[in-house]
This record gives sequence, C-alpha cells and structure tokens, in this order.
Amino acid sequence: MSEDPAIAELSFEAALKRLEAIVHRLESGEASLEESITLYAEGDCLRGQCEARLQAAQARIEKISVRPDGAAGGVQPFDVG
Repeated sequence: MSEDPAIAELSFEAALKRLEAIVHRLESGEASLEESITLYAEGDCLRGQCEARLQAAQARIEKISVRPDGAAGGVQPFDVG
C-alpha cells in the first residue's frame, strides 16, 4: 500500500475525523461498489496514519520519576508494560 502524501500530512485528529466519515459512509450502504473499494483503501491508509501518529506520540511520552523525598528526580522513557 503506497501512502498518499495528503494523508501523511494530516494531523491525528483530522485523519481520525476523515476515517469516521468513511466508516459512516460505508455503513450507510449508500456507496457504490467502486466507491466502497476506494473508500476502504483510503480508510486503510488513514488507519495506518493514525496508528503511526499514536506510536510516535507514545515514544515521546516520558515518565517523571520521584525521589524518596517526593521531589521530581528526572524523567524516564514511558514503559508500556
């Protein structure tokens, strides 16, 4: 699947909003078969974009460590587990 440059530039919020509109259109049953296939492909690209944005955000999250006296002791990478 090649990524559409227009989709790659969308913010997470804009990509999610467009993805929700596509899902609504597909669920309504009003799209023709050809339109449904096109929308599905776009939706798949948008899903990938949203996932990539979430992974990038998660990688930037840092956990503040606290010293025994309760003061902030620095930051550590976020641990998912």
